[in-house]
Amino acid sequence: MVKTPPPPALAQLEHLLRSFFHPTVLIELAALALCVGLAWLAVTALRRAFHYTDDARPSILLGRKVVDGALFPIVLLGLGYVARALLREWISLAAFEIVIPVLIALVAIRVGVKVLQAAFPNSPWVRPMERTISWLAWFIMVLWVTGLLPRVLQELDEISWKVGGSRMSVRTLLEGVLTTGAVLLVTLWISSAIEARLLRSATGSVLSVRKALSNALRALLLFLGLVLALSAVGIDLTALSVFGGALGVGIGFGLQKLAANYVSGFVILAERSVRIGDNVRIDGFEGRITDIAGRYTLIRSAVGRESIVPNEMLITQRVENLSLADPRVWHSTVVSVGYESDVELVMRLLGEAALVSPRVLRDPAPSVALSAFGADGLEFTIGFWIVDPENGVLNLRSEINLAVLRALRAHNIDIPYPQRVLHWQPADAGAPVAGEPATQLPAGADYGRAA
Repeated sequence: MVKTPPPPALAQLEHLLRSFFHPTVLIELAALALCVGLAWLAVTALRRAFHYTDDARPSILLGRKVVDGALFPIVLLGLGYVARALLREWISLAAFEIVIPVLIALVAIRVGVKVLQAAFPNSPWVRPMERTISWLAWFIMVLWVTGLLPRVLQELDEISWKVGGSRMSVRTLLEGVLTTGAVLLVTLWISSAIEARLLRSATGSVLSVRKALSNALRALLLFLGLVLALSAVGIDLTALSVFGGALGVGIGFGLQKLAANYVSGFVILAERSVRIGDNVRIDGFEGRITDIAGRYTLIRSAVGRESIVPNEMLITQRVENLSLADPRVWHSTVVSVGYESDVELVMRLLGEAALVSPRVLRDPAPSVALSAFGADGLEFTIGFWIVDPENGVLNLRSEINLAVLRALRAHNIDIPYPQRVLHWQPADAGAPVAGEPATQLPAGADYGRAA
């Protein structure tokens, strides 16, 4: 009986497994260990050269640790190719035939995951996308090592159909998706690096301008990356003219609000009417601007609530910017004392009490004014300036009020209770005599009717 030869893929896998029992595998493992050590030393030297520490902002290349970033597997892959080329001249390779595909899969996973984390740090869909990239990379690596990848690609290429005058297959579709994803990841990587470079140590108006520039560069790079990816797949870009016309009509009718918000976002960042860090009041909500995105602006109040305001509202509605020309903000608190109090002493004590907090500015100094003659006493308004309203105003006002209360009690200055005048007439008595004073009862007295 004639023995049937095994399929080429199984024969390749069988030959690879037999090669692992050859003594030369030890040389390959030693070379691999040397490559790992050299890659470790190279990445460590680069981290020290750039003064990068574990507490710094995570980088796509360097990561939090030496082996956490994308640079370590990239350097190790380069050293692996060099070692394989050198050893191939002397011995038959086995370990490096598996190590190289594994390193390529590791580089793809590490770059994809790090770029997505840097470009979309708080997006909920990043985690499932990371798992998808990992499973896909390891699956392709297994097919490559076992020799099944060419056979699978051939089978996928046979599943085809015609679209107009061109032929499409499952293989072409998958290659197009992978190519598009790779190009978009590279463009996101470049835009994230540019954004990190532009926004580093930028504050105030400079931060807003650089934020606008980084958003524009990211949109431009993503558009160019998508065009290059479609061209690489073989899609005729002239066929997208109909889609572009439909998109323009859609923007003109159904997506005009979305387009208006995006245009308003670029206008806000360009003209710097509101900036990141400004304290604003819009539509009854007051807070500090923490981020200006393409479609919306994020405002955080002093109590921790966050409001997502469409950028169009900041263009078309009235916005109070409390810190556009001057970061200082004025606040006040009101105190009442008895009419018999020493006004000069009270004003001096209130001015000293306002200075109890280091958050209150000394220049301009706090002011005290006799603001009203109240029904129960004299009303004084203490005005003071601060530059950090994002740290809360209620706690500061409480601190000043406590200092005022201690100062008034120490000098025996009366804080009046509400006073009311009650005109009382018994049921069996006549009308009060003209000119006779009405009966005045103190606040809190018992006003129950006699039996």
